[in-house]
Amino acid sequence: MPQSKDPFPMSSLEAERLAASVEGAHGGSSGSNHWNSMSTKTMGGASSGVMGDEKATEASRRLVGEEGAGGSRPHNTDDIYEDIDNDADDAEDDFLDKPLWETRGSTVDRILGATKRGLHKIYVRLYGEDLPLAEMLRTLCMASTLLFMIGGYWTLRSLKDAIVMTLNGVEYIPIAKMASVGVILCVVPIYNSMLDSGMPRHHLFYLFGSIYFGLFSCIGFLLMHPTIGLENQRMSPYRLLGWVSYCGIESFGSVMISLYWAFANSNFTFKTAKASYGVMVATGQIGSILGPTLVNMLSESWGPAKLYLLGAFCMLLFQGTMYLYIYLYGAAERNSTGVEAPKKKESAGVLEGLHLFIKHNYVKGIFAISCLFMVEVTIIDFTLKVLARNYFAEEHPCDDETMSCFDPINGNHGLSHDATAAVSRFLGFFGQATNGLSLVMSLFGTSAVIRILGLRLTLLLFPSLCLCVVIMVRLSPTLNVVFLAMILLKGFSYSLNNPTKEMLYQPTSQAVRYKAKSWIDTFGARGSKALGSVITHTFSHSTSSLIANGSLVAIAVATFLIWNATYMGRKVDEYTESGYIVGEESSGVSEDGGNHVELGLAQNEAPDTSCAIDDDDGVVALEGEGQKEDAAATKSTDEEGAQVARV
Repeated sequence: MPQSKDPFPMSSLEAERLAASVEGAHGGSSGSNHWNSMSTKTMGGASSGVMGDEKATEASRRLVGEEGAGGSRPHNTDDIYEDIDNDADDAEDDFLDKPLWETRGSTVDRILGATKRGLHKIYVRLYGEDLPLAEMLRTLCMASTLLFMIGGYWTLRSLKDAIVMTLNGVEYIPIAKMASVGVILCVVPIYNSMLDSGMPRHHLFYLFGSIYFGLFSCIGFLLMHPTIGLENQRMSPYRLLGWVSYCGIESFGSVMISLYWAFANSNFTFKTAKASYGVMVATGQIGSILGPTLVNMLSESWGPAKLYLLGAFCMLLFQGTMYLYIYLYGAAERNSTGVEAPKKKESAGVLEGLHLFIKHNYVKGIFAISCLFMVEVTIIDFTLKVLARNYFAEEHPCDDETMSCFDPINGNHGLSHDATAAVSRFLGFFGQATNGLSLVMSLFGTSAVIRILGLRLTLLLFPSLCLCVVIMVRLSPTLNVVFLAMILLKGFSYSLNNPTKEMLYQPTSQAVRYKAKSWIDTFGARGSKALGSVITHTFSHSTSSLIANGSLVAIAVATFLIWNATYMGRKVDEYTESGYIVGEESSGVSEDGGNHVELGLAQNEAPDTSCAIDDDDGVVALEGEGQKEDAAATKSTDEEGAQVARV
């Protein structure tokens, strides 16, 4: 074999001496250039050299993972480190995952480090990886507004029924619910006109918060009046203060809560909402527990009027927290659809939300999930209040002629001071129990349930639970059973139904989130309560008739809601995957999951779009042109085949 020439010869004296020494050792000629290469042959004979080469080859095969002599490992050169990785995975040594201070620090550092890692694992297990710490801080800042909003609302809500019972009578509560719908008819157009005015969304919190602060403050001071207020315990339907208080609190619960969730839907994406909405609801539940707790503890010492003023003060507090959120994170909407609705020649005005509700079945489904269950709640809630009123009226009777609640003419005695305080404490305890259950479920159940079951099955869970609760009330209509039923209904509503119904607004336009939502949360909610109040007012003459007939209506509503939840779960999955935005005219997918034929035709008719090209004969769609070419090619192939057959 000819020897290869060294491309880079070394001409120094040391190199020549080294070459001569190597040539002498190998017995080669003086012109050999093998001094700069390594030899694998031993100093033995030829057989030893051959055996050495075989051993070297076998060793190299073993090194790269091939089958050696007497080995049983299969020939596989895909990954020589596969066994090493598998052994490392089986070992599960978390030493490298631990921070340095946990292994070499002091005892306190090790304990704190282990606790921190354990809490982080629990945090990830509860809320997943989609809610990092920075996003959690933003969620808590946003949720602080809901804390004071719900806290003030539940403080007033725990007092509104007791005030109506004292001033007007328990039988007028269903009529007050129906009257609140008329108040909403006046409030919602003002709310929608503010949305159309171009006012920043967060300014609506300041505007309406100031209005309700003034209203509730005036009512609180009037309740201290000896003639107009609670000191006069003679019941009469003409005492307007009870009506104004009830309708004002109901309108606040409709408008302001709807405004908050609309703002949240515009600032949190669908992915983040799955983890963060449970935290928001839990924070709101803290406020809903604190409000009734204050009513339960201070109703005798402070009185309902001072507690009413405390609830009014919360209207100022949530304005401050909203200002803090805007100051820290800005007013830009982070969940904008990115597609602007086409401008209309004439503004739809305040009826645009109603128009969207009528046009889209998906919005109708949101209405059913958001509102229709309130028919069941209203029926059972009124049953609870009738049973509670009768119970505490017997426990603290108004049987003294010197009492202002005594009616010697008609015998329709009102509630005594002790009975009014007892009813307030009872309703405060009801709020504590309801919202305590909701808080526990929101902290440890809502996000986990939505993540494990998915939005589709979670939507189906709430109406199924409602059906079971209504059947329980029908079988055993006692005060304790009805009390437990209301706790379960309210708790499941706040912890399961509220977060899931708000997530249904994610694949919708800004118009649906604000205007259609305002109609649903105001007219829909009030209308559902009014429908339930019609049923309760019809059968209010007898408690047994109310329970027997009202439960049948509640069972029918719960059955329909189960079907609707199945439909909405399927639709929200379709729209999320396809990218369809309900209420956006420029979306490329229709509400039934197919393509917009009308949109495609409109784009083809437009000469400046990428969906069509100008031709001598007019506008020709690219897709149609390609189909024509395919058809021509197929026809040519068929003709050639026919010619061959004839030959």
